[in-house]
Amino acid sequence: MLRTALRNVLAHKSRLLMTALAVLLGVAFVSGTLVFGDTVAGSFHNAAAKNLKGVAASVQANGASGPGGSEGKPITVLDTELARKIRALPGVASVRPTVNGSATLAAKDGRPVNADNNWQNLATNYLPGKDGKDSRFPLAAGRGPAAEGELVLDTRTAEETGYRIGDTVRFAIDGPALTKKLVGTVSTDDPRVAAGGTLTLFDTPTAQKLFLHAGQFDEITVAAKAGTDARALTDRVRTLLPEKGASVVSGADLAAEQSSGSSGDSGFLPKLLMVFAGIALFVGVFLIANTFTMLIAQRSREIALMRAVGASRRQVVRSVLAEAALLGLGASAAGFVLGLGIAAAMRPLLNATGADLPDGPLVITPDTVASSLAVGVLVTVLAAWLPSRKAAKIAPVEALSSVDQAPPTRALVIRNVLGALLTGAGVLVMLHVATLRSLSRSDLQIAMLGSGLTLSGMIVLAPLLSRPLITLAGKVTTRWFGVSGKLAKENALRNPRRTAATASALMIGLTLITALTVAGHSTQQAMDKQIAQGLTADYTVSNNLHRGALEPGAADKVARVPGVAAAVPVTSTGFGTKSGREVITGTDPKAFGKTAELDFRAGSLRDIGPGKIAVSDEFADKAGLKLGDTLDVGTDTGKTEKKKLTVVGIYAQTRAVQDALGTLADVFPHSGSKKLDKVLVKAEPGKDAGLERKIRAALGDSPLLKVQSQDQLIKSQGGAMTTALNMMYGLLSMAVVIAVLGVVNTLAMSVFERTREIGMLRAIGLDRAGIKHMVRLESIVISLFGAVLGIGTGIFLAWAGGGMMTSSMKTYEMALPWGRLGIFLALALAIGVLAAIWPARRAARLNMLRSIQSA
Repeated sequence: MLRTALRNVLAHKSRLLMTALAVLLGVAFVSGTLVFGDTVAGSFHNAAAKNLKGVAASVQANGASGPGGSEGKPITVLDTELARKIRALPGVASVRPTVNGSATLAAKDGRPVNADNNWQNLATNYLPGKDGKDSRFPLAAGRGPAAEGELVLDTRTAEETGYRIGDTVRFAIDGPALTKKLVGTVSTDDPRVAAGGTLTLFDTPTAQKLFLHAGQFDEITVAAKAGTDARALTDRVRTLLPEKGASVVSGADLAAEQSSGSSGDSGFLPKLLMVFAGIALFVGVFLIANTFTMLIAQRSREIALMRAVGASRRQVVRSVLAEAALLGLGASAAGFVLGLGIAAAMRPLLNATGADLPDGPLVITPDTVASSLAVGVLVTVLAAWLPSRKAAKIAPVEALSSVDQAPPTRALVIRNVLGALLTGAGVLVMLHVATLRSLSRSDLQIAMLGSGLTLSGMIVLAPLLSRPLITLAGKVTTRWFGVSGKLAKENALRNPRRTAATASALMIGLTLITALTVAGHSTQQAMDKQIAQGLTADYTVSNNLHRGALEPGAADKVARVPGVAAAVPVTSTGFGTKSGREVITGTDPKAFGKTAELDFRAGSLRDIGPGKIAVSDEFADKAGLKLGDTLDVGTDTGKTEKKKLTVVGIYAQTRAVQDALGTLADVFPHSGSKKLDKVLVKAEPGKDAGLERKIRAALGDSPLLKVQSQDQLIKSQGGAMTTALNMMYGLLSMAVVIAVLGVVNTLAMSVFERTREIGMLRAIGLDRAGIKHMVRLESIVISLFGAVLGIGTGIFLAWAGGGMMTSSMKTYEMALPWGRLGIFLALALAIGVLAAIWPARRAARLNMLRSIQSA
C-alpha cells in the first residue's frame, strides 16, 4: 500500500501541483515567521551583549528623571565618592560613571528626528581614557567632545540628519532648542539606536549640567578583572549601596533587559504573521480536501479493484493518508526553503519602512525546522482524512458502476442541519455582541467566538446556499452567453460540495478583508470626527515629548506673531470625585470661543469665570451635578489646597474639552507641571500661509515643538489605522492567492473529469470558443459566489462588533466603503477570469475523438 501511495503521487504530479503549492505557501509563511522572530531576537541580543561587552555590573539610580532627578530633587546616591568606593573593591578593573538622558535632534533641514519615539533618542557622556578615546564609543571620524559647546553623534544619525563635522547641531532636552558644534562621530552597538534611535554624546560636565547636577551620575558601570566572577562582584557592589535610591544588576542581566526591551517592540510582528499564516493554512485545507476528494472520485475504479483483490478499508485509508503525508512532506520541505527567503527579505523590507532592525545572521533552530515540516504534513494529512474515509466506504460494485456520483442526500441534509445550527448560534452570539459597549478582554473573546461560529456555519451551509445564488447568476450567464452560460451554471451546480469548498476558500479571505475594511473605515471616520469635534482652531501647538511641557508664556508669544487672530492657552489636571478620576481643562473662556465650539445644554461659555466652571453632560450625569452645585478641585497628590468651584454650565462632552472647563487661573496652580498642555491658534482670514513656520520661530523652533493644522492633526492620529489596514491586506493576500490556486485546481481537475463530456459537446457543435466560455463562466460564477458570501458575512461581523467601539469612541457609526467593496467584487471577477485561463485553454485543446473514447 505504501508503494501504491508513492506511485499515485508520481502518477498525478500535475493534478497535485496546486495542492503542493498551497501547502508550500502556508509552510513558507510559518517557517519564515519563526525564523524571522528568532533572527530578530538573536540580533537584538547580540547587539546588546556587544554593546555591554566587559560590563560586569551596572549600578543605577532609582527614580531619576530629568534635571535633578525625580521632581527636581538632587540625586546624591550616585556621585564621585560612590564611584571611588566601587573602584576600590577587589576584582574591579575599571569604573565608568555615566549620565543618561534624552535629546531630540533637528535634522539639517529642520525636521525633528524620531520625535515620536523620544525614549530611543539617547544622550550620555563621552568618557575618554588615557588615550583620549572612549572604548565604549569607538570614534568613526573627528574627536570626542571636550567643551560645553561640542557634541558627537553616532554615524547613522549623522548621515540621516545630513550633519557633517563642523556643523552646528540643533537639539532639545525638554524645552527650547539648543545648539552645539559637531566635532566627531562614533559607532555603537546599542540595540535601541539600532532599532531607529539616535545617540548624542557630551563631555561629562555638560551632560551633568543638562540632565543632573555637577558631580552626579545616574549609572555606574563596573568592569571586572580577568578571572573575577561577575555575579560575586555584583553582590559586593550591592553592599556599598544605600537601602533605597539605587540598585545593581549584572551585565548579563542588563544585556538581556535591553535586548528584550528593544525586540519587544518588534515581537508583535512575528505573532501577527503567525496568525495570518494560520489563516493561509486554514484556507489551504479546503484546496487539499477538494483535491483529494476529486482524485478519489476519479480513481474510484482503481480503489474498487484494490478492494476486490483484498485491500481492507483501513488499508485504503492508510494509502490515501500516506499519499497526503508524502505530498505534505515534499511541499513542506520546499516551503521551508522559501520561508528562509521570506525571513531574509523581511528585515530589509521593514527597515525600508523605518523599522531599523539590527543586522545579524539568520537563526535556524531544529525546533523551527521540525515545527515547519510537522505543520505542513499534519495539515495535509488532516485535510485528506475525510476524503480517505469516503473512499474506504465506497462498495466495489458501486464504484465500478459510476465514476462520479452526487453526494448522498442524507449526508447533505445532516450537513445543512449542522450548518444551520452553527450559523444560528453564531448570529445569536454576534447579536449579543452588538449590544456590548466595551472592549474588555471577555467581550473580545465573545466576539471572536461569535465570528468563528458564524464563519464556520457559512462554510458548512455553502453547498445549500450555492444552489439559489448560482441559479440566479446562471440566469444572467444564460441570457448573455447562451448555451455556454447555461452549461457553466449546470457544471457549477453539479457537485454542490465541490463548488462550496472551492468558493469557501475565497470566502474566508474576503470575509476577513471586508470585516477589517468596514471596521477600519468606520473607525477612521469616527476618529476624524472625534479629533475635530468642537475644535475650530487653525493650528494646535503642543510639545512632542509629553503633555504639559509648554512654557506659560507660549500663548503670549504666539499671539504676537503677525497673522494670528487668537492664541488660547490650555492646561489640564486630574481631580478625584466619588465617581472616579476626572479631568478639568483651564483656559481663557473669552478667547476659547474663537478656537472651539461647545454645545451647551445649560449656561454658556460667557458664564465661566473665577470660581465658576462648566461640566460635560456625561460627567454631570455620572456625578449627579446640576447648575449651582460646587466641586472641590485639586491635584491627586493633595499638595495644593483644594478649591471650591461652582457649576454654571453643562455642555456636550468632546475630545477638545473633557469633563470640566474653568479659567486658567483656577486650574493652572493645580497642574503638576505648572506648564501648558497646548496653545490653540486662530489665524486671521487669508493670512495662514507660512504661519506654521512663524509660530515655530516665535517659540524657539525646538525639535520637540509640534505645530499642526487640523488636517495634520487628523492625519497624524489617524494615519496608523491606514498603515495597519494596508499591512492586513498584504498579509491576507496570501490566503487569497491560495484561494485562487483552489479555483484553478478545481477547474483543471473538473476538465479532466469531464473529458468525455467535453468531447461530446464538441461533437454536437460546440466550438472551441464555446468550451472556453463555459469554463471561464463557471470559474467566474464560483468566484462571485464566494465573494458574495464573504463580503456579506464580513459586513455582518463588522456591524455586530462595531458596538464595542462606542465605549472609547462616541462618534463611532458603521460606514460602508462602497468603493472598496466594489473593488473586492471586481477582484473576485478578475480572479475568476485569471483562474480559468489554463483550464479553459486545456479544455478547448482536447482532441474530440480521443475525449469521446475516454472511459
